[in-house]
Amino acid sequence: QVHLVESGGGLVQPGGSLRLSCVASGSIFTINRMGWYRQATGKQRELVASITTGGATNYADSVAARFTIYRDNVQKTVYLQMNSLQPEDTAVYYCNALFTDDIPMYSWGQGTQVTVSS
Repeated sequence: QVHLVESGGGLVQPGGSLRLSCVASGSIFTINRMGWYRQATGKQRELVASITTGGATNYADSVAARFTIYRDNVQKTVYLQMNSLQPEDTAVYYCNALFTDDIPMYSWGQGTQVTVSS
């Protein structure tokens, strides 16, 4: 059974930073591309960053200059460093393993809330 547990969210002022963590159980982590999604209230969930097992990354245009995804294969953890946060980054953030067409592979975890507000 696969479990994905996200943490690190919180309330931050515009321009601030947060680092999100996602711990993945089982053997999925070392054989799969991992991604961070977010879902703002009233909007569809969107993929914002992904990383391959080898460390190649891809970002949505809206976050490319501000967010960094990286992973620790030993700790089975994927991180999302978010800098220069803006109110439009407010959302619940989720991680998941990805199929090659960016479709999420497993059931969603509980996510972690990020709120950017002054």
